[in-house]
Amino acid sequence: MSTVELGEDLGIESSTELKNRLSPLVAEAGELTLDASQVGRIHTASMQVLCAFVQARREAGLGTGFHGCTATFRDAAHLLGVTQALGLDVPHDNLKSVENAA
Repeated sequence: MSTVELGEDLGIESSTELKNRLSPLVAEAGELTLDASQVGRIHTASMQVLCAFVQARREAGLGTGFHGCTATFRDAAHLLGVTQALGLDVPHDNLKSVENAA
């Protein structure tokens, strides 16, 4: 099983770099874990990259999981309605950590 650290800042300006970093891993055999334990900021564009990545691996019959998701990451996924697409179970509804949640 491989683990990829997502880092602290997944703002819009880093979404292309995230895509470029994950693209070669779409067909990587075995379970892949994305470590979201440091994510302090995330933009919709980066969340879209993650959803597309997880979906592409799912369609290839490959598993992708998340480890150590911060409240910011979980709240953003919940707010955007992609928890199911990412395979996340969100135990709370605290959107205070999401930038521009209103």
